[in-house]
Amino acid sequence: MTRLIQSGFGLTLRELLQGKFDVVAFDPRGVGYSDPIQCFDTEGDRTAFRNALPVFPFFDDQERPYFNAYGSLGARCLGRGQPIARHMSTADVARDLDLLRQAVGDERITYLGFSYGSYLGNTYANMFPGKVRALAIDGVLNPLIWTIGRQISSDRVATAAVAEEFNRLCDAAAAINPAYCLMSGPYGAAATYAAVLESIKQVPVLLPDGTLLTYDKLVAQTVGCMYQPELWPTCANGIAYLASALGGEVGAAEKAAATFRGIVDRWRAADAGRAYNNQFDASLGVLCADTQYRDPFAYYAALDGGAAKGSIFGPYWWWLNVPCANWPLSPDRYAGPWTARTSAPVLVVGNFFAPATDYAGAQAAAKWLKNARLLSYAGWGHCAFPRFNACIVNYVVRYLFDGSLPPEGTVCPANPSPFLPASSSASATARTSGLSAAGLPMDVPGM
Repeated sequence: MTRLIQSGFGLTLRELLQGKFDVVAFDPRGVGYSDPIQCFDTEGDRTAFRNALPVFPFFDDQERPYFNAYGSLGARCLGRGQPIARHMSTADVARDLDLLRQAVGDERITYLGFSYGSYLGNTYANMFPGKVRALAIDGVLNPLIWTIGRQISSDRVATAAVAEEFNRLCDAAAAINPAYCLMSGPYGAAATYAAVLESIKQVPVLLPDGTLLTYDKLVAQTVGCMYQPELWPTCANGIAYLASALGGEVGAAEKAAATFRGIVDRWRAADAGRAYNNQFDASLGVLCADTQYRDPFAYYAALDGGAAKGSIFGPYWWWLNVPCANWPLSPDRYAGPWTARTSAPVLVVGNFFAPATDYAGAQAAAKWLKNARLLSYAGWGHCAFPRFNACIVNYVVRYLFDGSLPPEGTVCPANPSPFLPASSSASATARTSGLSAAGLPMDVPGM
């Protein structure tokens, strides 16, 4: 997307590629500045709609009102006379991408896609297999379970696996120096988080800046934190301050509010200045065009139990799909097969610990494509390139230059623990500029 390039990643990519490529980004149809779909008259209208409901239902009596409200978005978004709303499938975007390839005069495409961009790249590879020069996808969705509406089978456990690593690394760092991860406390990071979460589930906390911190909001913010290891120390501090505030420590609530506000402001910085930020609307337009979620309330309520059994993060992911219950599938969507043999090998990059696009998704995509190579990163977070990991960067750049593939079975070692001071540097921060926001979950209402 253009916001990714404009936020600094374009310069980073140009530097890494030594100026040998023109870096071209585009907003997929209906997204950003590309004939954007708009489901509400104003930002204020959308904010009011979302603030009237939890981020996801976490008590039984919240489920039906949530379903009724979010299930009405299909009629709202499609009833505004916007032709683009019915033509936002990834297959449509893949066709647009091939027209862009032709427009810049390339016989075959050189493509680098992250998160949803991995699904677009995979779709392009299967629809236009003879037009691939180099196609690298990172933060890879399993295209089959995404298309058939079973992404929850991954999401119900993927975020929790990253959170376990977060807690483990926090405790390990605190064992060296308690100041390295305040959240560890006397009983460990997992216990601190569980206690805070259970407390605010029963009694929400009104922070000094006016934010009402509820169970659903903290779960959603935690999901966002799991995307970005470079933010883990800050996220952990926020939980630690909140735990102290709940324990009655003077001044801790102010520290918690300031820390959480800093995190949210960083996530929203890339979209500052837009009169109407349509990320929420566009995400629904694409998701509902592509995926099978046309089901009644009883289906969503029943599967909530399975999502919750996976982890506390499962319901967050599951209920995000409700707007598709009454939103027609696009007749132009591509639903497979995912087994094309491309004219050049596809490079598939997967993290061992990824909160939304788990390692199994990368494994599946690499297995099904007849001409692909899997490059693994033994670390954490959403997407691996170019998270200041020299191994990943070198392999991806060499591949884009001349098609060179890493040896089969290559696993790049994880970066040092994000909680250790030595893992932070000015160059590291520069390398993640812009990309840190790629594919983040929808913003959290009321924060």
